Amino acid sequence: MRWPAVLLAAMALVVPSTAIAERAGAAVAATGSATAGAAAAAGALTLTPANVNGTVGAIISDASWRVNGVVSRYVPGQRVVLHVFRDGVRVVSRTLRIRRHGHHGVFSASLRVGGVGRLTVRAVHAATAAQGRLVSRAFSLWLVAPQAQPGERSYSVRILQYELSALHYVVGAPGVYDDQTQQAVMAFRKMANLDRSFVADANVFDALAAGGGTFVIRDPSQGRHVEADLTHQVLALINADGSIHALYQLSSGKPSTPTALGNFAVYNKTPGVNDVGMVDSSYFNGGDAIHGYPEVPPYAASHGCLRVWIPDALAIYDWALLGTPVDVYDR
Repeated sequence: MRWPAVLLAAMALVVPSTAIAERAGAAVAATGSATAGAAAAAGALTLTPANVNGTVGAIISDASWRVNGVVSRYVPGQRVVLHVFRDGVRVVSRTLRIRRHGHHGVFSASLRVGGVGRLTVRAVHAATAAQGRLVSRAFSLWLVAPQAQPGERSYSVRILQYELSALHYVVGAPGVYDDQTQQAVMAFRKMANLDRSFVADANVFDALAAGGGTFVIRDPSQGRHVEADLTHQVLALINADGSIHALYQLSSGKPSTPTALGNFAVYNKTPGVNDVGMVDSSYFNGGDAIHGYPEVPPYAASHGCLRVWIPDALAIYDWALLGTPVDVYDR
């Protein structure tokens, strides 16, 4: 579902970044003994959100997230009712069974809520003959749109950047859908086989949540090297341990002047701008180089070189030392 972008520029975007809910790490077991012990000390019914953006959280509209709860004393046969409100209107009411966890009771729920706005979550245990009434302290979350507009500052962008960074795409200023983050989206869209554009829409968020856009290293045993995937038009810098250092979009040789496939190595480097507009060039095969250029379309368009966005060129130039292998291939 597509929703209007929620602009949160007025808020300080200082909370920790997060993954989209399906891929964030906390599971029900994360409540564990420590959380249960804290609830026992408080003698209360407590709630903890999982798979959200820090203590002042944010989640993507329609994404999956969890609520974990602890009751200080376990009594068999008890239940709680979990209520979720969006901008003051109740959108979820779910009865949950309390399970034993040591001397305490625990419960959990997986949730999806659409729309945008402010969510408030509370749980209530109605009084029974065996256990008194318990009401949790409420917590709140921002529910944000699965999209971002150029220049937007929002929690949506925070989540987008966290997910892209986790896959080693290079993003920009935290919380801002700036040019650098748009370049990362383009590279991701290429690897995820989406339409090639700078648009961060629900298709991008859905693909991230589904685990798409992962760059598979062709030869991790090769050590520190560069890989140019011409099928997806993406450049990868690979660390000595076989992990990915960074991913960038590129434009290789057009059909009439294709980039040669094969295994090469950086043999010459020229910093700055040369007389044909190449920026920070690392030559790997005759006159073909990895270099910055003013025009980097989402398709093969060069004379054989591997063009990259000029603001990325220096970082790549500094990383690709003389002798660094450069593997150029089609998938």
